[in-house]
Amino acid sequence: MSENNIVVGCKSWNKEHFDQFTKSAQDRWEFIADKESLNEAVVDEINPKYIFFLHWSYKVPKAIFEKYDCICFHMTDLPFGRGGSPLQNLIVRGYKDTFISAFKMVEDYDAGPIYLKKKFSLSGSAQEILIKASELSFVMIEEIVLDNIPPKPQEGEVVLFKRRRKEQSEIKEPKDISSIYDYIRMLDAEGYPKAFIELDGFKFEFDSAKLNGDEMVANVKITSIKENK
Repeated sequence: MSENNIVVGCKSWNKEHFDQFTKSAQDRWEFIADKESLNEAVVDEINPKYIFFLHWSYKVPKAIFEKYDCICFHMTDLPFGRGGSPLQNLIVRGYKDTFISAFKMVEDYDAGPIYLKKKFSLSGSAQEILIKASELSFVMIEEIVLDNIPPKPQEGEVVLFKRRRKEQSEIKEPKDISSIYDYIRMLDAEGYPKAFIELDGFKFEFDSAKLNGDEMVANVKITSIKENK
């Protein structure tokens, strides 16, 4: 029997991947892209078996996640890396690979039982990484739905990440070219503050970094610090 499911995501690539995924899907699928549409009345009308959350930073009403199986995707090997800014916190710590963890939403952030994990590369710009993560999430969605995977409690030491602040985008005391490259690429995505330095009254913002051996090239936007205030 056909079942109803919802995918929630606020990025354009989430919708693109959803459209590709649902072309061959047999169940009924709905996509929600704004927080106003994610309310109990709308969800009750659809009556989904699962609600999958991709790139989403808004609080979900308790009435929804207590009534329905809400599944989130987090870019760490949970319980390692619970909390905010996982992509940036991993790269700044030197990680090259991670896992995407699909877990059941509960009241405590990133603390719910795990449905599935998949290994994932952190190569490329933040934008490229987020797009690849969205693609992999739909592979995981299909597996969860088709195999009816039950969630299992998280195991291991809990390590918490803090959400990074805008001022932390400033490049300070870089160790080498590679670390500068990592700093620029981990912030190079839609909606993120660019990596920057301030010098002699000017602000230099960097993106589109490319590493080639012992040198790096990047785009730079230069503005007066007075104009930014």
